[in-house]
Amino acid sequence: MLRKLLPQSLVFHRRLSNAYVTSQLAAPSVASRLSSPFSTHSSSHNPDGPSIKQLDHVDDSQFPPTATTISIDRSGLYNPPEHSHEPALDSELVKHLKGIIKFRGGPISVAEYMEEVLTNPRAGFYINRDVFGAEGDFITSPEVSQMFGEMIGVWVMCLWEQMGQPQRVNLIELGPGRGTLVADLLRGASKFKKFIESLHVHLVECSPTLQKLQHQNLKCIDQDNAAESAERRTVSSLAGTPVSWHATLEQVPSGSPTIIIAHEFFDALPIHQFQKVSRGWCEKMVDVAEDSLFRFVLSSQPTPATLYLLKRFKWAANEEIAKLSQIEVCPKAMELTQTIAKRISSDGGGALIIDYGLNGVVSDSLQAIRKHKFVDILDNPGSADLSAYVDFASIRHSAEEASGDVSVHGPITQSQLIGSLGINFRVETLLQNCSDEQADSLKSGYWRLVGDGEAPFWEGPDDSVPIGMGTRYLAMAIVNKKQGVPVPFQ
Repeated sequence: MLRKLLPQSLVFHRRLSNAYVTSQLAAPSVASRLSSPFSTHSSSHNPDGPSIKQLDHVDDSQFPPTATTISIDRSGLYNPPEHSHEPALDSELVKHLKGIIKFRGGPISVAEYMEEVLTNPRAGFYINRDVFGAEGDFITSPEVSQMFGEMIGVWVMCLWEQMGQPQRVNLIELGPGRGTLVADLLRGASKFKKFIESLHVHLVECSPTLQKLQHQNLKCIDQDNAAESAERRTVSSLAGTPVSWHATLEQVPSGSPTIIIAHEFFDALPIHQFQKVSRGWCEKMVDVAEDSLFRFVLSSQPTPATLYLLKRFKWAANEEIAKLSQIEVCPKAMELTQTIAKRISSDGGGALIIDYGLNGVVSDSLQAIRKHKFVDILDNPGSADLSAYVDFASIRHSAEEASGDVSVHGPITQSQLIGSLGINFRVETLLQNCSDEQADSLKSGYWRLVGDGEAPFWEGPDDSVPIGMGTRYLAMAIVNKKQGVPVPFQ
């Protein structure tokens, strides 16, 4: 157990536990989407693709002729077998992707493929479904235990204290999923009146389906403003906090101190993959083969993303690049980080980024997860989550390059982050006020958040043993230099 608590966060936790001991305990959860060992090799083999099925013909000879002869054309009839193992026809997204490739007259980048698969307005993986939780495709830390959101709340309150307790703060979460993290944060901090009254929550979410879930889980109430010219106001009844939704970070109003949370957001940003061959570094592309299946090919000449590859090389040591045969770069992560850094520079505040990744160059990490299992990246696009390791070193360089008024801290492990923020103190307090079943759930959730490997205390079924992700996730903070070093990166 991590016992080292920072004095500042401990004060908050003692008050938090006294005010919030009766909060609802997290329900048991299945393994996190990252609770299994990662696949470090993106498969490029092609699954069996769609084929044209043979038509069944009916033999007319069994019907004897009568006075009136009727001729029936049965060539267009098709009676499929009861059990067919052949793949279905192309989905709307597959047709769309093939249309892009055909229109371009050549392959598309892995980044474009990834962006279409995840966020296509009509058929993207995140757009029209709830992909989180046991019934979804993966589970994130906020879904594992209420304690995760509470710990992030402690970090936000500590930074707010370091900022001088401003009267208005924009609390922004990028990709908030079901809204579970913010909901737990608001519940846990609801007794801290001055802090809660300063917040305006802004959720950056492009999925209409998830926006509705967030509205529901935050127990939002839509209010008509008394002023005729004013827009409708949405308030979370969890703490009386105003809530707004935006498609991009740029749409969030600026001018107020800002605190940004990006939990498992950067890993879904589209990446470009490059492979080293005899003629140099070539970008990996997605094309359509003669059998109508998607396949990976290499670009025949430099692509626009090569500029970002050269930029990443500039930030890396020569010996680090020399031993690589593949590399991933994420231009959108670089650009988003610069946007975050510039806003923090002008408005004050900070950002906390938590994700799985490396503090250095990422080689080959792109993976697809469907129903908690790894599948082929090119198999049935739009039916599986695509994600890649986050290059935290690239985030650091991007932030420092964007503004000299910000400082970057970390990465540290998730275990170090929430351990220092006081999760041990919190779980011990909750264990004093729960049933045996709730205690098992708390211990399981705690291990998943801070542990490493299989939980040593587990006495349940082998296929349900909690797998810790405390060292697989890393945390990095970007703050305005005026705030000093944030908790717990001192």
